[in-house]
Amino acid sequence: MKKLQILGTGCAKCQQLTLHTEKAAQAIGIEYELEKVTDIDQIMSFGVMVTPALAVDGVVKVVGKVPSVEQLKQVLVA
Repeated sequence: MKKLQILGTGCAKCQQLTLHTEKAAQAIGIEYELEKVTDIDQIMSFGVMVTPALAVDGVVKVVGKVPSVEQLKQVLVA
């Protein structure tokens, strides 16, 4: 099971990234656990200075943008 973490304070882009990430994960059929990380100190502990960001199994894969569902599928299978 992959651990997917959305790093952001809950802004519109963060919500969009959450939606796209869930759609991508469901489309490729992976088991996942989705966690929203909204605490600034916790976000910064990932080395992220610009949100939204996506971490997969603790590794930051996307920072400061909302990739398309197709792009996120590539990130999730990599």
